[in-house]
Amino acid sequence: MDFNALLQQAQKLTHETQVSDDLPRVERTLPQVLQATQELHSRVTQTGAQDMQAHILLGSNGIDLPKISQKLETLSSRKTFEPLDPIATTDVQNFLRNEKENAILAVIEEVHKNSYLSAETQKWDHMMNDWKQEKVKLMNALIGPSQSWIDIRKGPEQTILNETTFGGRSSLNSQEMAYAREVHEYNKLVCEGAMRPSLIQRFAQVAESFNDSRVNDVWEVMKYMTNVTPIPRSQDPMKVRCSQHLFINQAKRYLENRYKIFMQTVISEHLREARRGGIPSVLNLVGSFVGLKLATHGLNSSFIGLQDGQVDGKPLWPMVYYCLRCGDIASALKCMQMAGQGHEDLIAVLEEKCHNPEQKTNPRLELQIRMQYKRQIRNATDPYKRAVYCIVGCCDIQEPHADIAKTTDDFLWIQLSLIRTDGDDSAEHLTCSGLQSMILEQYGEKHYNANEQPHLYFQLLALTGQYEAGIEFLSRFEKYRVHAVHIGLALNELHMIGGPRNLQEPLLSVDFEDPHPMRRLNIARLIMLYVKKFEITDPPEALHYFYFLRNLKDSEGRNLFLVSVADLAIECRDFDLLFGRMQRDGMRSRGLIDQFETVHIDARTVCEMVAEKFVKKGMFEDAIKMFDLASQQEQALRYTSILLSQVVHHANKEGSLRERVQRMAHEFTERYTGAEKNCDSQTWSTFNLLKELAAFFDYYHGKNHQSAMDILERIKLVPLRMSDLDVAVNNFKRLSGEVCKVIPDLLLATMDIAYTKYKTMKGKDVAKFDDLGKKNQLSYLREQAKALTNMAAMVPYRMPGDTNSRLIQTEILMH
Repeated sequence: MDFNALLQQAQKLTHETQVSDDLPRVERTLPQVLQATQELHSRVTQTGAQDMQAHILLGSNGIDLPKISQKLETLSSRKTFEPLDPIATTDVQNFLRNEKENAILAVIEEVHKNSYLSAETQKWDHMMNDWKQEKVKLMNALIGPSQSWIDIRKGPEQTILNETTFGGRSSLNSQEMAYAREVHEYNKLVCEGAMRPSLIQRFAQVAESFNDSRVNDVWEVMKYMTNVTPIPRSQDPMKVRCSQHLFINQAKRYLENRYKIFMQTVISEHLREARRGGIPSVLNLVGSFVGLKLATHGLNSSFIGLQDGQVDGKPLWPMVYYCLRCGDIASALKCMQMAGQGHEDLIAVLEEKCHNPEQKTNPRLELQIRMQYKRQIRNATDPYKRAVYCIVGCCDIQEPHADIAKTTDDFLWIQLSLIRTDGDDSAEHLTCSGLQSMILEQYGEKHYNANEQPHLYFQLLALTGQYEAGIEFLSRFEKYRVHAVHIGLALNELHMIGGPRNLQEPLLSVDFEDPHPMRRLNIARLIMLYVKKFEITDPPEALHYFYFLRNLKDSEGRNLFLVSVADLAIECRDFDLLFGRMQRDGMRSRGLIDQFETVHIDARTVCEMVAEKFVKKGMFEDAIKMFDLASQQEQALRYTSILLSQVVHHANKEGSLRERVQRMAHEFTERYTGAEKNCDSQTWSTFNLLKELAAFFDYYHGKNHQSAMDILERIKLVPLRMSDLDVAVNNFKRLSGEVCKVIPDLLLATMDIAYTKYKTMKGKDVAKFDDLGKKNQLSYLREQAKALTNMAAMVPYRMPGDTNSRLIQTEILMH
């Protein structure tokens, strides 16, 4: 294309642009267009994309955003609530105005500050309450200072409805109900001051009815372990247990008797092979058992390499070992003596143990046996010989004796036999804490497959004196929880459970002053967790379980039994069942709590605790009932007055709070009038005034205006004529806050009565009534309205809302 054609096209475009009205004509040169583009670009990069979009959006609607922004920048609210600047004292008018505005601003600031603090306090109170509930849940699954976790899995709870329990349905199953009946009988004996039976024995008898051999075994262990010298109440059971080690002999006795029964069972099943005869004795029993074992398991590894001949045709060392395993040292000694010479040191130790079982073995003899074991016996081929030397002389505590210790019972018996309570910390002795750590921590639940056989692991813990850890472990399983709880109750009554220093501790905790690895059991938490299941449906049973907490104190020093009963009452709200009810003669009928009444347990104390908790919750209606049951007339009347002042001006409706409170007020009047009351005269006067006001408003809402006015004439709270104004104002100053709150509604109701009478009188036909009497009556009503309005203005009380304006408007209508 040549330049002539290009020129023609440019001219043509120029002509079309000039004749077009769609686009404005551009009158800028190219440098000007470039400059405008650069300015627009710089503005976009400075303000940002969002500001640009705002400009486009508002600009499309005809709004000039930059202009509005400039106006907004000139406005400032900083000085709105700032204190005003002081001015010269000579300018009185401005000075007063400034002071007035400063006072208003100060009040606004004070109200804002108080509102903020109140909201902040309520927020934190709510958060703390939520946290306390969560903390209780967490602490039930935590262990104390050891920082270890205890997994407490709570599965679904099966319940069997029982129709025989105090009427209604029960959440207790058959086993729980059986234990609960025994608890009831036991507590009954305790309250009567009779001799207390052994709870272990009673609970064990109950468990026999369940026909569960595993449960019976658990209780059999506890019967052995509790058959020790009673621990004084003044001493810590944990420290006594760890220092005296009374449980070791009991655990060995249980394992030995259990093995003796096992031998008898095996022999009775194989009488022909056993060939038992002669005089019945342990030695004869062991001989038959060893013969039977040799005949049936002759090629077993434990019978290979037997040494030192035989006794009555039976291998020597198996005879000695099984005699010791049955706990018969005399029979073991007899076997050694029959074996002949070569074992003088061992015979000497057995003789000493046989003749003085409670005394310490001669250290010189034990040392000789250990030396002999190291030189000769350690490498002997006879496993029974090695086991006997280890047990008698406490040799080689690391030897597992796997050839003969086939069961957990065998292993535990050997370990218990190796313990020397008076030994030093050297490796030559197995200490009690060492065995406990081995069972609880070194091997633990996983090694013993505790989840599959919880009863066996519990027996291990119990036989090693770790009752607290055993009870906590057993309580994790739904099937065994009921038994664990009642084992804890029985041990607690025997003062054999080590409890925490603080009842807020978790279910199982560690005390740094206790020997490792001992735990402490929070028996209070154990009982509360158990009772939580049925406390709503079975409050009588719950009360009996809480009675086991009577010797414990909470963090505030209160009896934990009373605190638990108070919480139960709030939860189940069956006050009549728990505490009885007040009779017309002012006497309280008996409730469940009265069966436990002692010097330290008083039903009125519990009622007062419940009432105080209701007050903190703002549940005044329930608090009034509980204060009445606690014979706290002062508090009962006080909170009745508080509730009456809130609802007294309302119309009475069936089932409303006003009706319920008014009914309680009538009951109090019937019982308290003429009787001795432990309340202040001002409280009683306030209560009676509010009762009169309740009657006034009943008449007022019932349109019985004359009866309502008669009450006002009697109580003289509001003036009915100008001459009564000063008396009413002076009476107001002596009124309590509860009555003062009702005065505004009382003034409005009285004014409404006066205005209604005024309209009625105003509309009367003059021909039928004396005109002078009508004028006097209307004048009296106007005076009454004026007196009411003046009282509202004179009393030192801030009338709520539009009370004053309504009174004034009504007065104006009557003129």
